[in-house]
Amino acid sequence: MSWPSSIALWSRGAVAPQLWPLEMLNGLLTAERRGRLDASARVRMTRSLADPPIRIDEETAALAWTAISELAERHRLTANDAAYLELAHRLELPLATADDALATAAESAGVALLETS
Repeated sequence: MSWPSSIALWSRGAVAPQLWPLEMLNGLLTAERRGRLDASARVRMTRSLADPPIRIDEETAALAWTAISELAERHRLTANDAAYLELAHRLELPLATADDALATAAESAGVALLETS
């Protein structure tokens, strides 16, 4: 299943950019379409994600054309990955990611990485 590549973690849980719910939904829909998940499981998972233990950052959209765009260009990231990097950098939080390009960009930008193994 294709899940978002990263999330910023803080002492009371996690925080994600505004695009996180859409990425999660897209991952579930893609898994269903590829036969990795049936419709009833997708619906159950979607309902469980309706009130996640993840705080959704409200500033992501306002930074899309400035800080996020600059990070995407500088580090050759997708806009989505740059949004996660910008959030972790702005909030001074470690970033959890399995994406090599995003991990390299985070290290270059001085953002700590959370151990994922």
